[in-house]
Amino acid sequence: MANFALLGAAGYVAPKHLKAIRETGNTLVAAADPHDSVGILDSYFPNARFFTEIERFDRHLEKLRRRGEDEQVHYVSVCSPNYLHDAHVRLALRTGAHAICEKPLVISPWNLEPLEELEAESGRRVYVVLQLRDHASIQALRERILADGSGRKASVDLTYITRRGAWYHRSWKGAPEKSGGLTMNIGIHFFDMLMWLFGEATGLAVHVDRDDKASGVLELEHATVRWFLSVDANDLPTAAVERGSHAYRSITIDGEELEFTGGFDDLHTRVYESVLAGRGYGIRDARPAIDLVHQIRTAELANTTLGAHPLVRG
Repeated sequence: MANFALLGAAGYVAPKHLKAIRETGNTLVAAADPHDSVGILDSYFPNARFFTEIERFDRHLEKLRRRGEDEQVHYVSVCSPNYLHDAHVRLALRTGAHAICEKPLVISPWNLEPLEELEAESGRRVYVVLQLRDHASIQALRERILADGSGRKASVDLTYITRRGAWYHRSWKGAPEKSGGLTMNIGIHFFDMLMWLFGEATGLAVHVDRDDKASGVLELEHATVRWFLSVDANDLPTAAVERGSHAYRSITIDGEELEFTGGFDDLHTRVYESVLAGRGYGIRDARPAIDLVHQIRTAELANTTLGAHPLVRG
């Protein structure tokens, strides 16, 4: 049984990590968050020590490290805001633990090489949560693509619209310097998946780049992808609104819908199982999507919407 600590215990994604730690037969010994709305801990690990100050959390992990193998923290799960991931992964390595970090591992690609150096110096690993790669439907699709020797490029449309209220733009998620913007905070999940399926990016165009929506075209080795991301409720399809849904997700490949609406409940547990078995995804796996999003964020807007996603209004 391994000892875990968790950063970002009050956040949206923390329960998925708590569930994965419990379902893999391990224990959470410490958690931290500047916000103290962490009653969720009682449902999983009521005996875990909790800290609102990162300095005290750091000191506690160091104290446990000095007590020896049975009490030291072996893994630190990083669920904090995007801009803190780099520092919190460093904290994990410094206290002798492996890090399991939510996406994005870093916002700026030039921070990856120093993390690789720290990983080598510490003898500990940095694992990244790339959970869509563990989805059964996506794995089956990848097998079909790899088996297809025709060389033909697929035509893919990615549409992800999820309503977010005014709070979103007042929080760290709405601050590009903290979240990396919409393409980093939300899009990176899908960009990683698409490159895992269809190969490296060979070109791109950006048609929309706003705080509440972004869109463009990606040229991948084996696909042309038109993508559209939005947190604006006005972009939701009428059918979705009529059935009371606040989100719409669609991926079509050559006009055929990829069905992966279900199968998400245990993805983080699968990630943890792979990590504990030494097979988890690492820094090099995370790099292509981080590089790609940086290119998208710094690209100039295309001077035409020709070939853009259907929801782009010219």
